[in-house]
Parts: sequence; C-alpha cells; structure tokens
Amino acid sequence: MLHENGLTIYTDGSSRGNPGRGGYGAVLIWKGKHKEISAGFRRTTNNRMELLSVIAALESLKKDGLDIMVFSDSQYVVKAVSEGWLKNWIRTDFKGGKKNRDLWMRFHHLQLKHKIRFVWVKGHHTNPYNNRCDELATAAADGKELMVDEEYEKIDQ
Repeated sequence: MLHENGLTIYTDGSSRGNPGRGGYGAVLIWKGKHKEISAGFRRTTNNRMELLSVIAALESLKKDGLDIMVFSDSQYVVKAVSEGWLKNWIRTDFKGGKKNRDLWMRFHHLQLKHKIRFVWVKGHHTNPYNNRCDELATAAADGKELMVDEEYEKIDQ
C-alpha cells in the first residue's frame, strides 16, 4: 500500500530480549523514490524501537506540512495515536506509570508539524515494505556499532 498523494512511511522496531539489544528500520516513499533508515541500540525495548522508528522517519524530513501515512505493525504505536491514548497520557502527565514518556513527547512535537494517519499492518506477513523494515531493524539490533538509549538506560538501572 502506498499513499498516493503524500509521503508513505513504513516502520518497524526489534529487540533481542525485552529489554535487550534493539533496532529500528523505516522506509520512506515519496513520488517513487525510496529512502531507508535504521539504527541499533545496546539496551532498549521493543516498544521503544517501534516508536523510535516513527520518530526517526519524521525527524529525517526536510519540510513541514506533509500529508503522511505511517504503516506500522505495532498496535502499541498505532492505537496510542489513532485511539487517543497519547492525548490522554499527555493530559494526565503520563500518570499511572505510562512508559516511554520521552519518546512520546518527541513524537507529539513532530506530529504537530504534519498531517499524519496511522495504519496497522500485520507483521511478518506478505507486505514487502514491512518485511524490509523488519530486516533493517533486526540487522541494526545485531550490528556492532550500537548506540545508547540514554533515557531508557537511566530508568533501567
């Protein structure tokens, strides 16, 4: 599936253990051109990588005001936005121990710059873009030059 009149973004996150080594991958498609991004982290969680894949894709954009369709196999990410969970978490200042506040706030500020719709896709299925994101994410998690997920490691000690 492609967003005919805007930017299409496919995303995926991965972790080897939860927590453990992790990575994200994203494929951005704009007017027939493809861009792939990925990164790996030495200690993180799957949900953080799922969300960070969306953030990294949005942070890679060079202009604001885009019509964007994000495809993700993470119900955590898709439902948090499309069902209004994130709005409630922000309104209540993430009461009740809601996790990943740092990333959700980063995403929130980015989403204000664009018109973004989320679509859930079944993971590890027949969607070639989702499968490519999975390959990127797992390769990043298995890489040698892993970054530090500083906010996660602060709370994981």
